[in-house]
Amino acid sequence: MWQIWLIIAGIFFVGEIFTVGFLLFWFGIGALIALITSLITSNVIIQTVVFLISSVILLFATKPLVNKFLNTGKSLKTNAFSIVGKNALVIKDIDSMKGKGQIKVDSEVWSAESEDGEPIEKDTEVNIVRIDGVKAVVRKI
Repeated sequence: MWQIWLIIAGIFFVGEIFTVGFLLFWFGIGALIALITSLITSNVIIQTVVFLISSVILLFATKPLVNKFLNTGKSLKTNAFSIVGKNALVIKDIDSMKGKGQIKVDSEVWSAESEDGEPIEKDTEVNIVRIDGVKAVVRKI
């Protein structure tokens, strides 16, 4: 019976290569534990129970550890959305009616428009409220 458990473990390990969830690996380890059990007893029911229990325990015991290393559940703001909430300096007058205006934030220059549609003069400090397309929507501080 140990050969069958070895084949089952191999199938789970190969299957893990083609998935991204890091789930089948623990069933492969459970199959290896069942393989060891098959060397001790020839009862297939006991081997199957050992396989299921060890797989489930490994799955739930290591889930927090895996989540910590995979950084799941946390989103990192990148690119354009990383500037939302930051302060910026108006480097060209903002006139939303004409679609003109630029700000400088973190050494980057962005096209900008006023949140309330009011013009904002050059050298005014503003806060970036959101990103709308390719423009930063700002309000006076």
